[in-house]
Parts: sequence; C-alpha cells; structure tokens
Amino acid sequence: MWGLQVWIPGRRMLLLQAALLILAHSSYGQSTMAEEAVVLQPPAKESCPGWMAGIPGHPGHNGVPGRDGRDGAHGEKGEKGDPGLIGPKGDAGDGGVTGVGGPRGFPGVPGRKGEPGESAHVYRSAFSVGLSNKDTVPNVPIRFTKIFYNQQNHYDGTTGKFHCNIPGLYYFSYHITVYLKDVKVSLYKKDKAMLFTYDKYQEMDLDQASGSVLLHLELGDEVWLQVYGNEDHNGLYADNVNDSTFTGFLLYHDTN
Repeated sequence: MWGLQVWIPGRRMLLLQAALLILAHSSYGQSTMAEEAVVLQPPAKESCPGWMAGIPGHPGHNGVPGRDGRDGAHGEKGEKGDPGLIGPKGDAGDGGVTGVGGPRGFPGVPGRKGEPGESAHVYRSAFSVGLSNKDTVPNVPIRFTKIFYNQQNHYDGTTGKFHCNIPGLYYFSYHITVYLKDVKVSLYKKDKAMLFTYDKYQEMDLDQASGSVLLHLELGDEVWLQVYGNEDHNGLYADNVNDSTFTGFLLYHDTN
C-alpha cells in the first residue's frame, strides 16, 4: 500500500493534509492481524515542509497457495463393518492325491437269515432192459424181460412200455442184434411213431441196428419199441452172448 502525496501551498493545505492522514490511519487499523499496518512517515521538514499522507490504495491480489502440511497422526481404529455379500461359487479345483489306505475295519454285524432254498430232492427215473425171448410179434410193443436196471419200476415188463411218472426231458436208445431176417423197428410215444430204424440182414452173419432220441414227456405218457411191417422184418435176436437192449432215463425234470 502506498500513500498519495499532495503538495498545496499555504497553511490550509497543511491542515487538510493532516486530516487526510488521520482518516487514512484510522481506516487501515481495522484490517486483519495478518497484514502489517503501513506507517506513513512525513518527509523531512527540511525537504518537504508541506508533506501530507495520501488516501489508502486497493487491497492486493491473493498470494500463491502454500505447500501441503505434514501428515497428521493416525486416528483410532474404527469399528468392524458389516459382512459383504456372498460372492459367486468358484470353479472346482483339481482332485487331490489319493491318500494312504486306512486300517482294516472291524467285522460287520451278521446279516439276516435267508429264505429257505429249493428242495434238495433228486428226481430219478431210469431203466435198462434186454430181450430174452427171440420170438417177437410185429406191430405190438416188444416185451424186454431181461432187467438190467429198473429201480423206480417205471418200466413195465409185462407190457413192454415205459410209464412217465416225472414230467421232463428224457433220453431213449436201443441196440438190436439182427439175425436170419431183416429188421424194421420204431420207437413210439403215445401211439405215435417217433423214430424208425431199418437194417438188412447179411446172410450167414450177425448184424447190429441202433437208434436214440430225446423226448419231452408229460405225466402219464408211455414209450415203447415195436416191429412194424410183417414177419419178414422181424429179425431181432438174442442169446447168451448177443443182446438186444432198450434204455431210457430222465435228463432233467420240469420246474413248473
């Protein structure tokens, strides 16, 4: 701030200058404590006998901002905040290494008793018989009266027929000695021929004829052998060293 100096000759001018100086000093004393008061010094009496202070000037411009101060001390720790929202599920990680097998555990509690199984009963049906009389009649069951096995008595030697007492699958076979005539025999089941065998006699020689078959039988079915045709095809033969046989047995019974 600076003062305006006006030079007016005479005593009036000197008084006016003094009054302006007082006004300027009084107004400037009311400014802030940060600013220093401007003191007007009258000129030396020797050089300016008529000196007088000028009116105050305008306030100056704001100064450049000062530097940042030092960081303050750390404050007290605040209270714990509320939990945040649960984030999305992450990707599955890689499988870990298989661990070492643990020790063997203790035996478990015994289980409940099982249901009763099927009966251990064994189904048996079998026979094996031979021809003892070489005189056979065509077109009727051949009576094999030489018994090799007939423990269940399912073969009837008086009729020459096997009677089915256990439904199931059976195997039948026959072996015939042929002598003096040709042979034609058939195996019957329930009055129906199921298998045929023919053998031509070779003069002055013994010959053999045979056959076998699997048959399913129902309870009460009958099976037998008989000569078909006439007397010319009745060459079945048996003696003390040659046999004609008929055999049959159950393979497995029906379960239903």
